[in-house]
Amino acid sequence: MTTTLCRSALTPLTNIVTLLPALALSLLCNVATAQTGAATATDQSAPGVAILVPTSNTRGGFLGRIEVRNFIAEMNSRLGIPTSELELALGSVTAIPQVIDLIKPPANPGIRSWQRYRGRFLDHARIEGGRRFLADNATTLKAAEEQFGVPKEIIVSIIGVETVYGRNTGNFNTVAALATLAFDYPPRADLFRRELESLFLLAHERDVNALDFKGSYAGAIGLPQFLPSSVRAFAVDFDHDGVIDLRNSPADAIGSVASYLAQNGWRKGGRVTLRADVKPGADVSTLLAAGLLPSFSPAALSQAGVSSGAGNQTAEETAALIDLVTPGEATEYWLGLQNFYVITRYNRSSFYAMAVNDLAEALKGLPESTGTGGNKKHERTVRKPHARVVHPRP
Repeated sequence: MTTTLCRSALTPLTNIVTLLPALALSLLCNVATAQTGAATATDQSAPGVAILVPTSNTRGGFLGRIEVRNFIAEMNSRLGIPTSELELALGSVTAIPQVIDLIKPPANPGIRSWQRYRGRFLDHARIEGGRRFLADNATTLKAAEEQFGVPKEIIVSIIGVETVYGRNTGNFNTVAALATLAFDYPPRADLFRRELESLFLLAHERDVNALDFKGSYAGAIGLPQFLPSSVRAFAVDFDHDGVIDLRNSPADAIGSVASYLAQNGWRKGGRVTLRADVKPGADVSTLLAAGLLPSFSPAALSQAGVSSGAGNQTAEETAALIDLVTPGEATEYWLGLQNFYVITRYNRSSFYAMAVNDLAEALKGLPESTGTGGNKKHERTVRKPHARVVHPRP
């Protein structure tokens, strides 16, 4: 423990201090301590006795900060998580500057390009890897499709886009990453404090050490890259082994992705997108400004100069107008239906949702295995009963 001697800071005041009561000494000590860069006095002693004061970088840096102490106190009083658990975790890690660098928007973001973005995810690694993942998990995917109503290709595509089927799940300590963002990144501090809270709830409920969680620089966990709040709300034990393990169990990842989409409104058998035809000269700025929520009827779209191409939007289907811009090329326009909107609940980006949809379409044309029923050697058994929601394993 790094300490500072308050006594040395008071040397010029010795004659005065000896005339003051103990309370006044404590106040003077706190002032002197602040001037020397130390934190809070741990002992208020009589004159002439050295007082040990922890500096701000004691025990990893976080515990010496007032906002962290307030966070711990609030978690304890509101949620009943023992202070000792929180102090152990936050006192064992330090801030990770790299996390801030990675999450900051680029200083020069450049021009958005749909084709460039699409190319990052519809590559050989994800298409060939998706074929293998479909084969290795055929029975599990069928069970998830039957239970949640989400096509297996959509489930696999999301896992492929997120982590290349578990290849890139991240190796940041999740407590350290979330604490860094919660207390050192003001633009999104509220979000990451909520996620840090959810992480401690996960650890407390599962009776595991919060420090055992590993994930992305943003605190996302496992094959599907769930933030801790999503783990608690949507993750399921789909291999029925009594724990949710999104990092090591493809079955749990598959069931959890399907659960997430189903609970966010996925329509079984529904389409994701329709090609949109925009009349030359039509002003679609109002439609685009409305965002991703599918709120326009065929009549409203037609009045604005937009119609569906092959496939035809039914009278019951509302849609959002989606523009996919590539510099130097004609803008692609699509109608995003309810299931497209649901994918954007996973990541609030039209580019992301369309990449997931396109990868899923690419996977539809691939053989699932060289035999029948997938690769049983690598697939974990999935029973038919509904998945149980239990506490996750780090």
